Amino acid sequence: MNVKMPDFNVKKLVKEAGSTLSRVVQLTEEKLGTSEKTEFDSHFENLYERAECTKVWTEKLVRNTEAVLIPNPGNRVEDFIFEKIEKKKPNRLSNLEYLGLDMIEAGGEFGQDGAYGSTLIKVGQAEQKLGQCERDFIGSAGMCYTQPLKKFLEGEMKTIIKEKGILETKRLDLDACKNRVRKARSMLGQQTKDGIPPEVTLEQAERDLRIAQSEFDRQGEITKLLLEGISTSQSSHLRHLHSFVEVQVRYFNQCVEIMNGLQRELASLGGPNPYVPVGLPDDKTNNDANGSDVGGSNMKRARVLCSYDASGSTELNLTANEVIFVSECNPPNPDYMYGKQGLLKGLVPRAFLEMLDD
Repeated sequence: MNVKMPDFNVKKLVKEAGSTLSRVVQLTEEKLGTSEKTEFDSHFENLYERAECTKVWTEKLVRNTEAVLIPNPGNRVEDFIFEKIEKKKPNRLSNLEYLGLDMIEAGGEFGQDGAYGSTLIKVGQAEQKLGQCERDFIGSAGMCYTQPLKKFLEGEMKTIIKEKGILETKRLDLDACKNRVRKARSMLGQQTKDGIPPEVTLEQAERDLRIAQSEFDRQGEITKLLLEGISTSQSSHLRHLHSFVEVQVRYFNQCVEIMNGLQRELASLGGPNPYVPVGLPDDKTNNDANGSDVGGSNMKRARVLCSYDASGSTELNLTANEVIFVSECNPPNPDYMYGKQGLLKGLVPRAFLEMLDD
């Protein structure tokens, strides 16, 4: 059986080996300070420094954002492997969802008709909702922020690095040709050992120099155009950043809504420690425009007896059985009290309240 051997272009291999050796020699001489080096102009250097800065910080932002979205390093590694083999990522439950499942199961064991069991179930259901919101947030943040940034690093940035590497190779070839021209000129008028006239050697060296200069200039323009595109990339990154903030705001608003709903539901169950709406400050220094001591020692808890629709922007909407903080108005008002409901502040009708604190 005849095995066909691959065809080798010996001349091409020899030429490439010679070019590689020439570059190594040139680079070594530059390191030793025995050979001159063609420097890039200041504008090009500034463009490249900006590109390097963009690359380094984009890598850090992606890495740190992913660490926030997926705190478990093992899960991040697993996701990375699935991305590389182009397979769908595992649909993992979040820690909040696992907690919610355990609470619901525990509530069932303790008895859903009892106060503790029913409360465990309600809290567990809320934790599951939070976990689902968290998973949705992670997916949305990845799509609108980390994935576009990673695409930039894997695409445009890799191309810039590749073309800059080619430019550096062309620069070494150019400087090696300049050295050969200088040596050939220094040999003019002398007798050479190989019998080739110095004029012929110089002519060939100058021809090689013109070709090397042309290739270097062409590659320089290609690389420069790519580097100038970094400004457009940063504008794109800015849009992705805005999208990330919007996704994050939506996620936290959903979490606050879920927890406020849970607190209202638990408050309706009664118990020794009625719940206070999310967002109530515990400092004693935040006074409103009317002089009320908001969140301070003058604020007392009150349960809403029945729902109330605010009649104006100065009043609060109330839901039956929710617990809010109230204090006397300044000056006192026989019909209204000053109320704080989470982050909202306003007047509440005194007749709709049952005071919980003496």
